[in-house]
Amino acid sequence: MSFKEFHYRWEWLCRSSAEALWPLVADTDRFNRDANIPPIKRQPQNTDSAADGGQRLQIFFLGMAIEWDEEPFEWVRPQRFGVMRRYLSGPVAGLQMSAEFNPEPDGGCRLIYQIRARPRNWIGQLLIPVQIGWLTARKFETIIRRYDQLAANRKSLRPGTPADFLHEPVRLAPGGRERIAVLSKTLVAKGVSSQLVDRLTEFIEKADDITLSCLRPYALAENWEVSRRDILELCLHATREGLLEFRWELLCPLCRGAKQTSTSLGGIRSKVHCDSCNIDFTANFERSVELKFRPNPIIRKIDVREFCIGGPQVTPHIVAQQLLEAGANRSITLSFEEGRYRMRTMQKPGGQFLSISSDGQPQATLRLETSGWPADEARVISTALLQLENATNQKQLFILERMAWNDQAVTAAEVTALQAFRDLFANEALRPNEQISVGSLTILFTDLRDSTRLYREIGDAPAFGCVMNHFDILRTALAAEEGALVKTIGDAVMAVFRHPAAALRTVLRAQQILASPPPGTRPLRLKAGIHYGPCIAVNLNDRLDYFGSTVNIAARLEGLSSGNDIIISSNVRSDPEVADLLAKTNGIFIEPLEAVLKGFDQERFELWRVMSTEK
Repeated sequence: MSFKEFHYRWEWLCRSSAEALWPLVADTDRFNRDANIPPIKRQPQNTDSAADGGQRLQIFFLGMAIEWDEEPFEWVRPQRFGVMRRYLSGPVAGLQMSAEFNPEPDGGCRLIYQIRARPRNWIGQLLIPVQIGWLTARKFETIIRRYDQLAANRKSLRPGTPADFLHEPVRLAPGGRERIAVLSKTLVAKGVSSQLVDRLTEFIEKADDITLSCLRPYALAENWEVSRRDILELCLHATREGLLEFRWELLCPLCRGAKQTSTSLGGIRSKVHCDSCNIDFTANFERSVELKFRPNPIIRKIDVREFCIGGPQVTPHIVAQQLLEAGANRSITLSFEEGRYRMRTMQKPGGQFLSISSDGQPQATLRLETSGWPADEARVISTALLQLENATNQKQLFILERMAWNDQAVTAAEVTALQAFRDLFANEALRPNEQISVGSLTILFTDLRDSTRLYREIGDAPAFGCVMNHFDILRTALAAEEGALVKTIGDAVMAVFRHPAAALRTVLRAQQILASPPPGTRPLRLKAGIHYGPCIAVNLNDRLDYFGSTVNIAARLEGLSSGNDIIISSNVRSDPEVADLLAKTNGIFIEPLEAVLKGFDQERFELWRVMSTEK
């Protein structure tokens, strides 16, 4: 016996724009939680569903275990999204939902939310009008009005920005409030801003579990309008004292979901498999290893449950996702942000790239053949019509993604090059024999000139004091430029920075201080070499270290320095920020030179000598 399909349509005129409201409504994990929908459980899925990006899921509702096959969500950001579910058990046979965000002339938007539900039996025929038509309708009204108020009160809400959704009164762990009071005083006593400590503790006490389960310092900094470095160091200090805990997440390069987590660098494996995308990938510190935080369970235990696993905000870098049957085509209109994009599917390797340009075309055709994607790169204007064509004999999930990674992520490459992290977590190191790319870093080597003569002329104890003082000066200069001391080798130092200009400013400052010490103190000359390039992170003597040609070249450059200069490579010299620094800094003299470096005998290096003419 067939049963009539129920169709429900709700419409809200919202004060907030579609762009502001989208990150809230399209966060279906949070939306379903707020709507009191039971948490889901992932189930083993069939091969065909997995190939299309679908999932098999289960909930317990009214004492019944209900399973369904869920097709992948489809969306065009920030215009519409929807999903289809085919139930394998329970009183409902199928359900389809969709949400449309239509801009209004006054800057707000009209949100249209629809659900179509088909009963399986008489129970479903009776249950759907009550559960969806009445209870769900009332709950959705409350949620949308609350989301609209939140979005309208903010100028913008970027993906990943923490939101203080107070879903229900939170409960701290027994003794949690007392521990917060003690740890707050400890953090302030160690020099952390009392204002930031207060804001963090309030956030821990009031924010909901979803927000706190994956706390991103840079998103928090943007939300609070505070320096990123200040919030990152706040979280690191809070972790060291036991207010927070951190974890490393290894992200898939395609879906960018966490496929492996570890509470220490030693737990990271460089070879990772993503079940969702069915690919193996190699982790790297520059992109795929992210540091996130959450409250320490002795302060507040976070209940991490899943209420939806495939909504648009799970993968905010994907601007459009469309499921096309074999031989089908579809048109979508998108407004692009600046940057580069790629269209791909889960079943075919590679993809077709798109670039956004003022001289691009108003429309483009992205056609997938059985043989694969075309090699050319489409060029379109910022608002363009895309014609998607599936010329294969299989259903394909077309995925259009931004190539730029989330700039709110604290990457392992960045945090491990920060002095505060190395000071607070000196034992954080990779597994022995594990090697992981960290992308491009700036490596600095320094050494005191004539330190042996210094020991002979003034004696071991005074000379040792001078050397220790020089280390302190370097550490201060490093910290000011967000660099990190990797190791000392006698009187020599190896340090790491994310940006070449920071390394150059560090040495110029340190040389100036060492050359003009307080009265009665002997001046020192500091030799220095700086190179920028790709590095590999390794475990050396149970510490995080780096190796590779970039490190070797930087070490050789220091040997060419006289102590009154800095030897920099052409990679450093050509950096735009370095070029600007050298052009605008008074009293700087630059001269080119060439040299053959030990271990690189077949190559002549173009180098630059940077000298300060100020005395």
